[in-house]
Amino acid sequence: MLLQRVTRPWRAPVAGEVVVANAVSAFNPVDWKMIATGHPAWQPGHVPGVDGVGRIAAVGAGVHLPIGMRVAYHQDLTRDGSFAAYTVLTADCVIPVPDDVTDDLAASVPCPGLTAWQAISKVPAPERNGEGQDVLVTGAGGAVALILTQFALRRNWRVWVTASRRHHDRLLALGVTGVFDYRATGWQRQLQETLAPRRLHAVFDAVSGDHARSLAPMIGYNGHLVCIQDRLDSPPCPPFTTALSLHEVALNAIHQQATHADWLELLRAGASLMGDVACGTLMLTPVHSVAFAELPTALSEFQAGRLHGKIAANILI
Repeated sequence: MLLQRVTRPWRAPVAGEVVVANAVSAFNPVDWKMIATGHPAWQPGHVPGVDGVGRIAAVGAGVHLPIGMRVAYHQDLTRDGSFAAYTVLTADCVIPVPDDVTDDLAASVPCPGLTAWQAISKVPAPERNGEGQDVLVTGAGGAVALILTQFALRRNWRVWVTASRRHHDRLLALGVTGVFDYRATGWQRQLQETLAPRRLHAVFDAVSGDHARSLAPMIGYNGHLVCIQDRLDSPPCPPFTTALSLHEVALNAIHQQATHADWLELLRAGASLMGDVACGTLMLTPVHSVAFAELPTALSEFQAGRLHGKIAANILI
């Protein structure tokens, strides 16, 4: 699929929908994967982009949100997305944005922030006698795992992370117990030797299903393996051994599977994330702001590994 800039009218919202006039569209790894490989529901002319921020321009029947309200959103992959001047959404998707959060930062929150929130929610919060348990977050230089690392630290866990060396100082400053370069030979053995005789209570893997499977032996009895990128179709350990719990994270599935109560819970989490950003208590990856016309070039640079952090495309320039 190639990105092409075209002009076409936006449709009026039906019952339960809103139209958002986009100010900024944020780019996520899932966007370039879908652009590169497509999606079964996509037809020629499909508009990519799952994250955006703007103001409500129109509402459908039964929607009581004010015109002009500033919102961020995570769009369903099966629907036209945020790489456009206007995006039609179900009203359940929109998250109010505080006045003191910039458009770039607000657009950077929904996909990584809500994915991290779903991932941490898979593992029960420790009781008082569970404080100090060890957990591992892989790929902590990325947007999702960076937020997840901060959630894990709030639980008073001993948090170990992997990341490329350029991220180490920033992660250590957050308070992680230790950071390993995932490209270094033997980092897993080094972590196990450091933990001994303890074992990991949970692993949050943001790399791949195969990578998650390789980490399962490090998890202790009744521990948790949370797969953020990909999933495991079969248990990674023999039965009746460590009895670990296996979890998958699939944020986009909420658009097909959620009840009204599920949406309310998700939107509360989104509002909490925005509040953390407004208060400066949640660190996000650096944002690179580009003009909308520069988006194809920026995506190519990101895919080639020459551009790091979050890309925020300004729809208005």
